[in-house]
Amino acid sequence: MNLITVEDLSVSYGANTVLRHINMEVEPGEIVTIVGPNGSGKTSLLRAIIGAIKPSVGQVKRKLGLRIGYVPQKLHIDPTLPITVERFMRLTHRASKKDCATALETAGVPDLLKRQMSQLSGGQFQRVLLARALINRPEILLLDEATQGLDQPGSAAFYRQIEDVRQETGCAIIMISHELHVVMSASDRVICLNGHVCCEGSPAVVASAPEYRALFGTGTGGALALYRHDHDHNHDHHHDHGTDSQEAAE
Repeated sequence: MNLITVEDLSVSYGANTVLRHINMEVEPGEIVTIVGPNGSGKTSLLRAIIGAIKPSVGQVKRKLGLRIGYVPQKLHIDPTLPITVERFMRLTHRASKKDCATALETAGVPDLLKRQMSQLSGGQFQRVLLARALINRPEILLLDEATQGLDQPGSAAFYRQIEDVRQETGCAIIMISHELHVVMSASDRVICLNGHVCCEGSPAVVASAPEYRALFGTGTGGALALYRHDHDHNHDHHHDHGTDSQEAAE
């Protein structure tokens, strides 16, 4: 059974229609990445999926009792506020210290429990947000451009952690991203959005689709090859694309 089914979804704000006739499904354990330029409706789609906005047309069906974890794009905490990671994680969850520690370990930062939130680096902060989303053992994890503000190595490390989370917990993942070159190798399916679904399929299919290239250009292909080399340790693959990777890195 699908965890989420989106049927003929359209979303409008007044006279402005931001999404038209979206159809998609998410199965258990699947990683789906949604990409598109600014203003393409990515966040509106995510908000419709979690029920924060009502579609003007169509519907979103969620599995009965579906447990959802959410990692926001950004979260501001007053740097003068003395609050530990453990206390922050328990603000919105009735969680034991053990639950918090387990979630932090799954998120790849097991030693941060007693650290002050104000002392965290950008990458550590995002891992704590990820851990907070994992406390209730979600069946699906939603990430809204969760690597915004991180550099490319930081983004790549975060998304590798997401792969580990999927492997360890079995949860499905929907990622919204403007960084296709970083996330593609982790995805089972990519949906390219620009008010409607331009194209979708495996990472390789979408990367070569004319609709994708019209939106993103061809330059990200090299960076994708470089990331896949770093992740898969495939020297032959890297050698084949070495020139493109270098150009993308520059």
